[in-house]
Amino acid sequence: MRNAFDVWAPRADALTLVADGAEYPMTRQGGHWWSADGAPAPASSSDVAYGYLVDGSDTPVPDPRSRRQPDGVHGLSRTFDPSAHAWQDSSWVSPGLDGGVIYEMHLGTFTPEGTLDAAIDKLGYLADLGVQYVELLPVNAFNGTHNWGYDGVLWYAVQETYGGPAAYQRFVDAAHRHGLGVIQDVVYNHLGPSGNYLGLFGPYLTDGKSNTWGDSLNLDGPQSDEVREYVVDNLLMWFRDYHVDGLRLDAVHALHDERAVHILEEFGARTDQCAAELGKPLFLIAESDLNDPRLIEPRSAGGYGLAAQWSDDFHHAVHVNLTGEIDGYYLDFDSVGALAKVLEDGFFHNGTYSSFRERHHGREIDAATVSPLQLVVCTQNHDQIGNRAAGDRLGALLTPTQLAQAAVLNILGPFTPMLFMGEEYGASTPWPFFTSHPEPELGTATAEGRLREFERMGWRPKDVPNPQDPATFASAKLDWAELEQGHHAVLLSTYRDLIRLRSERRDLREADFGSIAVEFDEEDRWILLRRAGTVVVLNLGTSRRTVSLPGAAAELLLTTVDGVELADGRLHLPAHAAVVLAQTR
Repeated sequence: MRNAFDVWAPRADALTLVADGAEYPMTRQGGHWWSADGAPAPASSSDVAYGYLVDGSDTPVPDPRSRRQPDGVHGLSRTFDPSAHAWQDSSWVSPGLDGGVIYEMHLGTFTPEGTLDAAIDKLGYLADLGVQYVELLPVNAFNGTHNWGYDGVLWYAVQETYGGPAAYQRFVDAAHRHGLGVIQDVVYNHLGPSGNYLGLFGPYLTDGKSNTWGDSLNLDGPQSDEVREYVVDNLLMWFRDYHVDGLRLDAVHALHDERAVHILEEFGARTDQCAAELGKPLFLIAESDLNDPRLIEPRSAGGYGLAAQWSDDFHHAVHVNLTGEIDGYYLDFDSVGALAKVLEDGFFHNGTYSSFRERHHGREIDAATVSPLQLVVCTQNHDQIGNRAAGDRLGALLTPTQLAQAAVLNILGPFTPMLFMGEEYGASTPWPFFTSHPEPELGTATAEGRLREFERMGWRPKDVPNPQDPATFASAKLDWAELEQGHHAVLLSTYRDLIRLRSERRDLREADFGSIAVEFDEEDRWILLRRAGTVVVLNLGTSRRTVSLPGAAAELLLTTVDGVELADGRLHLPAHAAVVLAQTR
């Protein structure tokens, strides 16, 4: 059994452990692991401040597996005993990933306080809304006070400004008591720009193999066995020590791995093993830009065996058909037919030509091995809002009736729906890109780089918020007073009704591509989605339309606008209307 302070450091020639002010010389053991004679034993290390002096340095650096960083990512690590928490969630039974609604949340802007404990006070609201899972944006330790979370550098530590690891355990425990599962967003494709000391210890990153955000993780090069185990151990930590139900894997297309067993396949296998050990469902959701169903196909069929993946094509098709924006990657989705194809096939680009990429993209989904519920979709998320120049939400682009249409497509569609916090009441607060890099040069470079990016796209500098300005971060915090105001309250009621319908009607949870049928009219701009006995019809146009309903008589279950008429199998729809009907098969 390794001591709590043992560390893997093949690059070090000399190491000294500094623990509570005392120094302990370390010696190399097998497999490039180092140990310190006389160091505090694990049983007595419940709250020890420590770090490592590498190759004679005078300044200790944190443990690569640090569980706490109370003084920031450049400070000393501090031990944390995850078994000290008295869990109260024994009655929680995870449903697994079965199509229930996911609610994506950024802790720093979800509440005024921006902490895990403050978020606990809102769990009753989320349970009443009817969502099944809360998905937290990354919480691992980053430099600064606030950040999206994707600049983390110590993957085992929970950010102290959110409350640290003990607060995280309290949050998960409370969520389970409210009947809510927890999904944690994790980032394994890169590390942030400040506070990354891993290179002093070993070849965690691969020189010459970079992605959009920096050097790639060393998953297949020399000494990569321990690097892979470092990542896998972190993945399992969330399940074992924090009781989370699932993980969302950030941008898996940026994981460079040429081994015969891809790291994603290993993730899937080790997660399934852990689920068997713990006796409860555990799952992984991949964010991928590849439109490759291999990620979610069974390992027995040559896939990676992950539970689900994001389908951005759904977002793009809904966004274009409601907003009319066709810049960049939106161009290919400029038709009602594109939305119909996504609803029926899961991907729009499933081997088709992508004008944005200037090549063919994606692969067809095999309906015999993949369920539509394995595709997580949304009409808004942190990327699609925050990566806009001003961080404007759909509410800044659409009318309240169109926002209701987006909700209907998302929640009553055939996939697993995800909401972005505040979407359910049409939050007017933006969610722009924000950072708090303490280093002036890094902060300036970040702000100037973002400004140059959007200036090339024709944006005026004054319209692009400075990510380093504290006011930019403050502007992203939800305004909870809006819940009970005007069209916000109406939209919230609509979301609650839609989520209830999805929960109550079995045919809205069908896990079969064969249960989906779509009709549409490109010129009149209406679309009809049939889910066995439930029919969803939308008028995407700006004038009244009439749609014939083939088959048996229908009963109106929900309408998003006044003035809908159903007579003699004909549905008369005002502009921007969405209707849900029950129809005998």
